[in-house]
Amino acid sequence: MLAPSPVALAFPHIQWDPLASLRLTAQETALLRMAETNPIEYTLADSRDAAMYARVLLKLLAEAAAAGAGFGLVSTLPVSGSGSSSSPCNESEAIEALSSDPLGVVSHYAITKLHSIITTLMSGTGVTVGTVFYVGKDGVLVDQWKALLRILNKGGRGDVFAQSGAALCLALILVTACPSMTTASSTSSSGSSATATATATATSTDINISATTNRAGSASYASAVEPLEALTAWIVSQLKSATGSNIGIVVPAMTALMAATETRHLFSASGGIKYLARQLRASSKKTSMGMGMGMGGNETNNIGINMESGHATVQQLYELTFCLWCMSYELNGSPNIRADFAKDGAATEALTIMVSSAPREKVVRVALSALVNLATCSAEEFPGIGPAGMTMTKVDGGVFLTDMLACKLLKSIQFLEERQFTDPDIVEDIKTLHKLLADNYKEMSRWEVYKTEVESGHLQWGSTHTEAFFKENARMIEGKDSDFKILKVLIALLSSKDDEITAIACYDIGEFVRFYPNGKAIAKRLGAKELVMPLIEHENVDLQRHALQAVSKMMVNNWEYVK
Repeated sequence: MLAPSPVALAFPHIQWDPLASLRLTAQETALLRMAETNPIEYTLADSRDAAMYARVLLKLLAEAAAAGAGFGLVSTLPVSGSGSSSSPCNESEAIEALSSDPLGVVSHYAITKLHSIITTLMSGTGVTVGTVFYVGKDGVLVDQWKALLRILNKGGRGDVFAQSGAALCLALILVTACPSMTTASSTSSSGSSATATATATATSTDINISATTNRAGSASYASAVEPLEALTAWIVSQLKSATGSNIGIVVPAMTALMAATETRHLFSASGGIKYLARQLRASSKKTSMGMGMGMGGNETNNIGINMESGHATVQQLYELTFCLWCMSYELNGSPNIRADFAKDGAATEALTIMVSSAPREKVVRVALSALVNLATCSAEEFPGIGPAGMTMTKVDGGVFLTDMLACKLLKSIQFLEERQFTDPDIVEDIKTLHKLLADNYKEMSRWEVYKTEVESGHLQWGSTHTEAFFKENARMIEGKDSDFKILKVLIALLSSKDDEITAIACYDIGEFVRFYPNGKAIAKRLGAKELVMPLIEHENVDLQRHALQAVSKMMVNNWEYVK
């Protein structure tokens, strides 16, 4: 889960004695040297030695950061597997980096060793993460954890490896304390918990979050809550960013947080679902244009993210989809999480794009499973009161099925039915979604299908964007309250960044003008003409044509003669 440091080959050449700024005692220096000469399992066999070693490494991080680490040469080096075209440092380059920026190398060394300690403890049967990083009879988190948080809060571009590694180490340490993790082992065999369900399906070669279970149960969750809130806030702040490189930094830690029910709820409460869905949607669109995604297509790089182009790789898309899938296991138990998934339809659209673009079978598998969870989730008859004191809208599977139809998922599912999948779970999920979507579609009139599509903002050419449809349904656009809400949404979509959506909005507005009495005056009064006019000179020829036709319909009395 942690990519190797670009200066890993310099680690054996670190000389501790000259690095006075680290303020190491003779005992600490001796412990570091002993750890280098012995297998990691030997060092961690005794809980006191393991705890001392971990704290020395945390001290290295704290002292190095205080002395200026994170802004030197090492912080500018590309991380192997991040999608950069640059090669990792060879030994001579790594040694040169050590000479130029020793504190930067030390930071990478400490994070690498900490990660090794944590993963070794998670896979062992004796000393645990809880006994090493939580102290006293109450199992309180050690104060030294703050060294990891300081690395995340350095600001600016920062050190990519250090930030990603520090966030991952902190996430693995903190998740250990979650109460749901202490029972994960006992419930995994029966599949009764969301965590057990999610981790049982994820393949060990892709993402492994099940190993974070704290078998000893010695860690205090109360002492981990504040650090978890700080880490989650940092992850969500990175998700808000439009640059793809930031997503690559947070994905390992975010994936680790998906292991526990408590952290999934905390992630949702921090706005994580909305920003995760938006990033997945944006990344999938960029990647489909930049890589030409499709089943069986060539994959130039299967890990990390291309920081130069901002295009997510297939593995990146899988990890983002995986996180949304894990979150979908909390739908039935939380009206707030259902509401977060339903906000602006971003999650449904993002997952639908993953199914329709089908970058790899493993991506399709988790996207389909998440969509099934959305389509089959249930809600209380009275959802309760929201944060602002207002009654929450009931959100259940029917709401998500409507969104899926608006995103044209049924068409994608019909296409997938023609493919041969070896995974029985994919086949079953395709059948389930097809039935649910088809049944829901039968209950909707053509106008309801159109209204849902427009309100979702995901316009696509089809039978509801035709002359025949508007001849029959133009008067429906007025709305029950004569507020022309659908027309207002179409006018707003004229500013969409998606050229096809804008072109369809132009066409629909033009057809409304043709077939609704006094439609010209209404469209002009709501500002449609002012927004359409500049589009006549748009670089997209198809959009330019539809904009010109829409303006003509607003200005000409007998459009059929102009055609």
